[in-house]
Amino acid sequence: MSEISKSSPDDDVARRIREAGERAKAEAEARRAEAAAQKPLPPELGGQKGPEPTRYGDWEKNGIVSDF
Repeated sequence: MSEISKSSPDDDVARRIREAGERAKAEAEARRAEAAAQKPLPPELGGQKGPEPTRYGDWEKNGIVSDF
C-alpha cells in the first residue's frame, strides 16, 4: 500500500507566507529599479530659502506664518 502524503495546515501556512515574502521581494526590487531609472528633478527656481517649510507643518513668507 502506498501512503498518501498530506501536508499539515502549519506547512500550508508556512508555504503561503514564504510565497508572499518572495512576491514582496520581487515587487520591492521592481520599485527600486523603476526609481533608479527615473531622472532626478530639476532644481527649484525662485523657491523659499532654508529648510523645506512643509516639513514642519507651516509656511512662512515675509514674516507671516500660515498653517495648513
